[in-house]
Amino acid sequence: MLRTATIHDVPVIQAIINSHAELGKMLFKNLAQLYEDIRDFAVFEIDGRIVGCVGLTIIWADLAEVRSLAVESGYIGRGIGRQLVQWTVDEARRLGIRKLMSLTYERVFFEKLGFEVVPKESLPLKVWSDCVRCPKRDHCDEIAMVNTLLDVPIIQAAQAIPTPRGVSIPVLEYLED
Repeated sequence: MLRTATIHDVPVIQAIINSHAELGKMLFKNLAQLYEDIRDFAVFEIDGRIVGCVGLTIIWADLAEVRSLAVESGYIGRGIGRQLVQWTVDEARRLGIRKLMSLTYERVFFEKLGFEVVPKESLPLKVWSDCVRCPKRDHCDEIAMVNTLLDVPIIQAAQAIPTPRGVSIPVLEYLED
């Protein structure tokens, strides 16, 4: 069963995400991050047990990110990941968001779901806000992919600034008074 996540799901969501983070497939999430973002998440349950999760984070008026997509290892290959991504597509349509993006290592999986590889530099700078916490930030090997929902109308909104080629996201230094 696919459903919107609740605060009661946070510890299990964290365990699933962090089990994938230990393998270098995604960033670790702490409880504070997950409680703060719980409205962005859906979970997949089998017999009352959560076995997968996904988040949809709004980046800009016309762009949202599929993130923290994770399925417990014993349940991979059963279509759960596909259903979780479909939830993000449905949610983007409901919100009127035309483009979904993902930073992933699972190119073939996302291609089967209508995503296409795009240059990382074509994505807005805001996408890279998590990169400052990533140990791979200077040598990122994730693939940027986008799915344009052609049935969602184009909106007239300011465009997000693309990432300048070769720029790294600065970390603000602590300054004493």
